Amino acid sequence: MILSAPIYRLKRNARLLAREQRIPLHAALDRVAHREGYSSWSLLAARAARPAAGLSARLNAGDLVLLGARPGQGKTLLGLELAIEAMKAGRRAFFFSLEYNERDVIDRFRALGTNPSLDADLFVFDGSDGICADHIIARLADAPRGTLAVIDYLQLLDQKRTNPELAVQVAALKSFADRRGLTIAVLSQIDRAYDPAEKPFPDAADIRLPNPLDLTLFDRMCFLNAGRIHLGETGRS
Repeated sequence: MILSAPIYRLKRNARLLAREQRIPLHAALDRVAHREGYSSWSLLAARAARPAAGLSARLNAGDLVLLGARPGQGKTLLGLELAIEAMKAGRRAFFFSLEYNERDVIDRFRALGTNPSLDADLFVFDGSDGICADHIIARLADAPRGTLAVIDYLQLLDQKRTNPELAVQVAALKSFADRRGLTIAVLSQIDRAYDPAEKPFPDAADIRLPNPLDLTLFDRMCFLNAGRIHLGETGRS
């Protein structure tokens, strides 16, 4: 769910608006929802219960997206939820991971209430040791426009010395996504120095980058913390 503020704060804003404008609370809630881009509060609340649905609706063909969070904050689950949203829409989804095996992914799908075996034609898991930009591009060579690919995770692409530099790989992925009309979501580690007491969400400055990378290659950056999702400034802004 991509909102300008948490749900509880939006509700508080609605209550203040209702008092200031002397209007019913339900009308104030709807006004707040309109400001967030939703036709009604009920729709906003429904989407809030399905965070991946809200994020998926904001993504476009050709987007290269970074999903960043500290360990245990749900970035892998969010990536899999995005894959589920793609499959619900009849689009193919690929999950490339150097961290998880196929059993891990199946278990997480089941925890999300989805049986991946029912979507064998739409979902592809790749846990090859050779995952890098060239490998991913080769696997997606015949993927139709609108396909979603999730890469778990950014820093592991840079692990093998035989792979091209991370900046070269990310540039290749962005060019490929643009050319083929695919959406590529890249999970990313956040630096241990990030302190949630100082700011509620990480941002681009907190992305762990052992080697230089032009972050403007990413069209969107999404950060997670404490069960909430924030769509940060885009790399190209």
